[in-house]
Amino acid sequence: MKALPLRSLLVSTVLLGAAVSVSAQPSYEAPPPSREVVERADQRRAEYLARVQEVIDWRIENRYDPDDWTKLDMSAIAMLLQRGEHLEAANARIIEMMQEPGTGPFWMFPTTIVSFAGRDTLSPEAKQAIREAWRTTRQLRGDTENHWVMYHTALYLTAQMYAGEDASTWANGQSSTENFIEARGWLLDWMELTTTIGQGEYNPTHYIGEYAIPMLMLATWADDPEMRQRGTMMLDWLFAELANVSLEGVLRGPNSRTDDHSVTERWYALANYFNWILFGNTPAQRGFAGWGNYFAVLAANYEVPEVIYRIAVDRDEDILQHDQARSRRIWRYSDEHMRPIYKTQYLRKHYAVGSTQGGISDPIQSHVWDVTWAEDDPRGKHPTMFSAHPHSSGRVMQMFFCTYPEPMPGGVTYEGKPSYDSADKLLGCSPYEEVVQSLDAVVALYDIPADERFPQVNGFFSKDLQDVTEDESGWIFARGGEAYLAYRPLQPYHWVDHRLWENTRDPTSAVASGSRVLVSPHPQNGTIVQAASADEFESFAAFQAAIRALPLTFSIEPHPTVRFTSLRGHEIQATYGQTPLIDGREIDFDNWKLFGGTHLNSELGSRVLTITHGRLERVIDFNDLSITERVLP
Repeated sequence: MKALPLRSLLVSTVLLGAAVSVSAQPSYEAPPPSREVVERADQRRAEYLARVQEVIDWRIENRYDPDDWTKLDMSAIAMLLQRGEHLEAANARIIEMMQEPGTGPFWMFPTTIVSFAGRDTLSPEAKQAIREAWRTTRQLRGDTENHWVMYHTALYLTAQMYAGEDASTWANGQSSTENFIEARGWLLDWMELTTTIGQGEYNPTHYIGEYAIPMLMLATWADDPEMRQRGTMMLDWLFAELANVSLEGVLRGPNSRTDDHSVTERWYALANYFNWILFGNTPAQRGFAGWGNYFAVLAANYEVPEVIYRIAVDRDEDILQHDQARSRRIWRYSDEHMRPIYKTQYLRKHYAVGSTQGGISDPIQSHVWDVTWAEDDPRGKHPTMFSAHPHSSGRVMQMFFCTYPEPMPGGVTYEGKPSYDSADKLLGCSPYEEVVQSLDAVVALYDIPADERFPQVNGFFSKDLQDVTEDESGWIFARGGEAYLAYRPLQPYHWVDHRLWENTRDPTSAVASGSRVLVSPHPQNGTIVQAASADEFESFAAFQAAIRALPLTFSIEPHPTVRFTSLRGHEIQATYGQTPLIDGREIDFDNWKLFGGTHLNSELGSRVLTITHGRLERVIDFNDLSITERVLP
C-alpha cells in the first residue's frame, strides 16, 4: 500500500484546480451579459446549455493537443470520454496519471467523474489502472467540511461501481459494502445538519463548487433513487441561497470562507461561476475558475428551477433575510461544539449589506461583514467596504485543528492564506469583534486585549471609490457606484497601501493593489457604516448633511459603546459584551430561524425550505424527500 503525505493532497489540489487559457474564452472576454429577465423556460434552458457547451468546447480546445497528451487533465479527459472523441489519447493519459495517483478528495472526485463519464469509453486497461489506484493508494479524508463531502461522495459512488468486492481490493482495508455504508451514513448526517441547523461553510466564495459538484454527481449517478433525489434537493438548497445573497451575479458577504483576492474583488470567486452558468447574469471567470469545468461535465443533468432563477435575476424589491448557520466544529477551549452563526442580509438595487454577529467562526478565512455596491462590469473592481481586527493566534487554530499552536500561524501563509499572519490583513474572524446590523447600517465594536498580537482595526477603502471625503465631523464619505457610503471610525487612524498576493503560496509576493487600508491602532475601537442609494438624495452634499444630523454618541471606556440612529430611523444601541438593542429591544437570537425573510423561509430543525418569488413557490422537504411546486393565488 502506498501512503502519500498531506503535501501531496495540497499539490493535487493546485494542479487539478489550475486552468491554462491559450485561446479566446468568449464569456470572459465579452462585455457583461444582459441582466434582462428571460421569460420563456425553453429559452432559459437553451441559454444554460449553451453556456455549458462553451465550457466543454473551450476546455477541450485548450487541453487536447494531438502531439502532447500530457496537457489533458481530468476534466478534459472526462469531457472527451463523454463525447467519445480522441479516446486513444484520453485512455493513454489516464493510464499514465494512475502510475502516480494523488490522494485525498481532490484526487478522488475527479477520478470518480472520469470513471462514470467513461463507463462506456474507457479501455479495459484504463479501467484497471483506476481500480489499481483505489487498491494501492491510501486516501486522506482532509480536514474541512467540503473535503469530507467530496471524499464520501467519491467513496459512495466508487463503492457502488465496485459492489461486492472484498477488503483486499481497497487501500483502506474495508470491503465495498463497508465503504458504501460508511459514505452513505456520513452524507446523510451532513444533509441532516445542513437542513436543521445550517451549513458550516455558509456562503463560501469558492467552496460552493466542492459541494455542488458532489451533489450533482449523486443526482446523476447514484443507483439508489433516494440518493439521486437528495442530490437534486441539496443542489436546489445551495443554489437558492446563492441566488438570494448575490447582487447582479456577484456573491456578497458575510462568508464562512473566502480568500485575500475575493474579499476585495467580489467577482473573483468560483461562486460567481455558478451565477454565470446557472443564471447568465455576470461575466464568467477566467478559465471557468478551474472547478467549474468539472461541473460542466454533468451540468446538463440539472434543471434550474424558475423560482430560483427569478430570485437571482428578477429584482423588483429589496431582500431582507435573517438566516442561521453554524461554525465549523470546535475541538478545544469551548463548551460549544458548533457555534450558531446569525446572518443578516439586506440587498437593494444598487448595494447590499451583510453581517454575522462576529466572534469565532472559521479561524482563517471567514469574512464577517461588508457593504458592497453593484458595478456594471465587476471584473477587476473592488466594490466593498468593511473593517476587521487582524487576529492571528495558535490558540484559536488549536480550537479547530489537531495541531500544535506554534507552527501553524506561519505555516498556513504558505498554504494559500498568505495574509494570515500580517498586521494589515483583511481576512478572518476575531474573538474580539462584535457586529450588529439594522438594514443598511452596521456597527462593529472591538475590545482587543492589550497583549494581543495586532491591537488594531483595519478598514478597507477601495480604489474604485469616488469623492472620498474625510469630514471634520469624523465621518468619511464616499461614492461607490450608485451608492453613497459613510464610514465612522471611533478612534484616530492612518492610511497604508492595500496589498494583493501574486502567489497565494508565497507570503512575500504581495504587491500594491491601488486600494487603501485605514489602520486604527487602538484596541478599544469601533466602526459605523451607513449606506444609501444615490437616488434617495438631491446630491452627495445632501447625503453628507443627513449623516451629520443623525443622533450619535459613543464612548471607549470601559468597553466600546455606541448609540446611533440610522437613516432609516432605527436606533442601534451596542455595548461590547452585551446583547445589542434595536429600537430599545434586544435582538431575539433564541427565535432566529434557519431562513427567515423575503424569499427563503425555514424553521430551525424542520428540514423544510420554502422558496418563493412573487406567486411562485417551491418547497424542499427532506422529511419525505419531496419537492412541491405551485403557483400561489
